[in-house]
Amino acid sequence: MIDMRFSLLLFSVVLIFMAPVAKGQSPVNTITIPLERPPHNNITGILGAFGEEITLLLQQVQQKKETVIAHITFTEGLLNGRKVVIAQTGIGKVNAAITTTLLLEHFQPSEIVFTGIAGAVDTSLSPGDLVIGTKVAYHDYGTLLNDGMLQRPTRNPFTMQENPVYFPCDSGLVQLAKTAVGKTIFTKIKRSQGEVYPKIITGIIVTGDVFVSSLAATQHLQQQMHAEATEMEGAAVAQVCWQQQYPFIIIRSMSDNANSNASLDVKTFYQVAARNSATLVIAIAGMIGKKK
Repeated sequence: MIDMRFSLLLFSVVLIFMAPVAKGQSPVNTITIPLERPPHNNITGILGAFGEEITLLLQQVQQKKETVIAHITFTEGLLNGRKVVIAQTGIGKVNAAITTTLLLEHFQPSEIVFTGIAGAVDTSLSPGDLVIGTKVAYHDYGTLLNDGMLQRPTRNPFTMQENPVYFPCDSGLVQLAKTAVGKTIFTKIKRSQGEVYPKIITGIIVTGDVFVSSLAATQHLQQQMHAEATEMEGAAVAQVCWQQQYPFIIIRSMSDNANSNASLDVKTFYQVAARNSATLVIAIAGMIGKKK
């Protein structure tokens, strides 16, 4: 027992004498990479949440090369003369952020284009119409109060700076998309009054991890956030691109009016909505290719 106590005492003394030495040691070397605009390759990243949203794109891609990273397939090739890399994100903000991050890290594109369907918030829009995003925001991030959600900015975890509540889409890409509209033939939408071409506007798109199927919720999003459309991925893609300094744009085609009929409307208009959004993205890709 005495030997054990002596051993413990000796060990404690050694620790006491070692402490100042450890305290005086040099800190671990830390390499800090400055937050600068990353080097971009001459390639456009294109993302969509559902398979149908990128199927038309993949069918048009030439010289395909597939790379699987963390179980996600990235397809490189030529789309309408532009070098692209395309991937399916899956549904929701986290899935979208993961895929966007992997694409930026491994391919370093010159821009990101997101394509897909959304619920119409603007009452002038109908299923099949399109919104070219000018700004993107979360509708489910902030402070939840008795009378609703107070939207607050996210924060860059590395710089600790607040991000904008509304992430601005790249103005050059927005203008390119608007120009591409006039050079694109869209699929007509079957409505009660007959077949019509889609209406296409620019505006605010809001994002949340919910499928909106409520007229009251839609009215709230329009009144409080001045939204034209609501979906489940755009702002997450926007935040990743904003923090990593990559230009981006979100293109959405309406599959429903985000009201009580939303679930039924999606089944009716999903394919034509996804096709028209993809058709516009193909035209945008071609125009980017000519500029580069």
